Amino acid sequence: MTAPDSLPLHALAEHNLASASPDLLRAMIKTFADALMSAEADALCNAEYGQVSDERVNHRNGYRPREWDTRAGTVELAVPKLRSGSYFPHWLLERRRRAEQALISVVATAYLLGVSTRRVEKLAESLGVTQLSKSQVSAMAKHLDEQVAAFRNRPLDTGPYTFVWVDALTQKVREGGRIINVHALIAVGANADGHREILGLDVATAEDGAGWLAFLRSLIAR
Repeated sequence: MTAPDSLPLHALAEHNLASASPDLLRAMIKTFADALMSAEADALCNAEYGQVSDERVNHRNGYRPREWDTRAGTVELAVPKLRSGSYFPHWLLERRRRAEQALISVVATAYLLGVSTRRVEKLAESLGVTQLSKSQVSAMAKHLDEQVAAFRNRPLDTGPYTFVWVDALTQKVREGGRIINVHALIAVGANADGHREILGLDVATAEDGAGWLAFLRSLIAR
């Protein structure tokens, strides 16, 4: 299962998530989209969900379901409702394809490298979301990073796996002002029913025995 050498790391993750684990990709898209909508609704209310605040100008009033067709399949979104007025994410109305690509790209990068406030800021900027405060961005990044960690460490309960493919891709990335080589380690499994999924996707600074051993041990532990 060798990916083209020209793929950057985030594109490699995106390619493999879309082809081998569309269910996981849909779940991660939903997590990121729902978190972004929740942050937008909080900004419109001028207070976090459930927070008691004298500065609050509106209240949340449940959710309404909304289907979003993406390349990974249909994503079931939960759009926040407001007690006064209405809310709907403009990026789902005006920039559907751009929003899809931006979310998938951030999801793929986050799956590899984790979630940072800068990645959340860039996602919001790319979708035209400008009303989020620094504290909202920070809280959103923390929540999403926890969710990504849960995805990455989820139990591998669809086995036993009849086949397991492992591969690695080397890329040059900038870190701390210098260019270094990093290696994306990938494991994809297929069970007796033919169901394929990404078992693990990690980044190491050296493609050596120690890196592979740690990667494979982490899979066995799950």
